[in-house]
Amino acid sequence: MATLCPTTTRQRDSAAATAPDQWQALLPLFRTRGGGTHGGEAARAAQLQETPQHGSTRCKDSEARQHREMTTYLECEAEDSTCRGVCDHQPDYGVACQGNGEGLWDALGLLQIDMGCESVKSQSPGNETGCSRNVLRKQRNWEKIISAKKRKRKYERERRRAKIAEERDPAPQFSKRDLKGVTRERLLGAKETGPRLCVDLSVTTHMTKKEISRLAAQIRRLYGSNKKSQKPFWLYLTGFVQNSPIAEECLRMNDGFSSYLMDVTPESYLDLFPPETIVYLTPDAEEALEDVDPHKVYILGGLVDESIQKRLTFQNAQERHLQMARLPIQEYMVKKVNAKNYHSTTLAINQVFDALSTYYETNSWAEALKAAVSPGKGYVLRDTIQ
Repeated sequence: MATLCPTTTRQRDSAAATAPDQWQALLPLFRTRGGGTHGGEAARAAQLQETPQHGSTRCKDSEARQHREMTTYLECEAEDSTCRGVCDHQPDYGVACQGNGEGLWDALGLLQIDMGCESVKSQSPGNETGCSRNVLRKQRNWEKIISAKKRKRKYERERRRAKIAEERDPAPQFSKRDLKGVTRERLLGAKETGPRLCVDLSVTTHMTKKEISRLAAQIRRLYGSNKKSQKPFWLYLTGFVQNSPIAEECLRMNDGFSSYLMDVTPESYLDLFPPETIVYLTPDAEEALEDVDPHKVYILGGLVDESIQKRLTFQNAQERHLQMARLPIQEYMVKKVNAKNYHSTTLAINQVFDALSTYYETNSWAEALKAAVSPGKGYVLRDTIQ
């Protein structure tokens, strides 16, 4: 189907308004046009107009068709310059809407143009992509965000590299296997020259299953702290009977317990060490520990006593006539007022070991007690009281 060149509404209305007046002037063209493709049709239309005897209905139809054809011709005449400006870019279809007066049907035959003419003219000059301004604006904003993120990531990478370069230790770095070897040598060296610490598990018969589980966890923490220490102790677990509740809990809760670098034996500490080398650590002792002697063996009662069985470890040491000592908490720390008014000098076995290990490295009881005694015990260092 032929497509007319697009026109503005104002020009089309103007052409349609002037059609009745010019129709009479151009009517002879239809009567005299005898040749060409549409000549016969124009002649027959003129004949039908002059012979009303064929019926009023056919005359009216012919007049309506002639009126439409004339309107189309006038529209092309009114927009001759506009059609030429657009359709000059369509060389395959020729020049449309040339009103040269050779005939109405020649002009109408040249009006067939490509549908692309309308789409080209309908697009705005500043929007070749067919996108709205809002879409283009969002696309530009998104490109800016992506670019900013790339710059930020690049800056962060450069900053991290510079920080690593500044903090890099010139000392040689060891692999994980090398570190394990160094730790092993340090622990085995403590077996020969370092101080010795023994956990007495014979008192576990007084504990519940929950307390035994907590004791197994404290043994794990104690061993971990000893591995990290630069001046470690050599550890002993005495009274450790196979298939006992404490043995089962240690194997269940502590991965690699069987490979711990320490001595595990079912024997009593009294059978392993001379009595004069033993110092039994109990919070009920009267004398405070003044120093850590590498030639002594320090005994810790493996007891987690939630039911508060007072003086149990003290009685065991007293019955065997052993030297007893306590951590110097009262000498270096004072009670602090708290909401529960709770104050206790009883520590877990891993906390007691932290105090001994820190003192052995720093030779300062203040630092040792600060590392071992938690604020929940209700004690603080004297220097912190204002």
